[in-house]
Amino acid sequence: MIRHLVFLKYAPDVSGDVKDSILKDLNNLKSEIEGILAFGNRPNLSPEDDVIHGFKDMFWFDFKDVAARDAYLENETHKAIGVRIVNAAEGGPEGVFVCDIEL
Repeated sequence: MIRHLVFLKYAPDVSGDVKDSILKDLNNLKSEIEGILAFGNRPNLSPEDDVIHGFKDMFWFDFKDVAARDAYLENETHKAIGVRIVNAAEGGPEGVFVCDIEL
């Protein structure tokens, strides 16, 4: 199983409604892409502001395997959501950190 973790540093002017809309659309990918086992999101509760570098939000997908993760990466709906995420992130791509791990 592959866990795809995405840490976000939203721009200060991004509303909660925009964040919620992005998360809702990401969650809906479960019905569009075979092999997504789970989707989740949580705020970063770490008090270590010096080392979290403003990455206060995160979400993750659990994929059945690498092929399912790769299908997600190539999915056009996912790509469109990715553009919205980058546009909402502080510094564009600099406000997004991705990490994939095998479970």
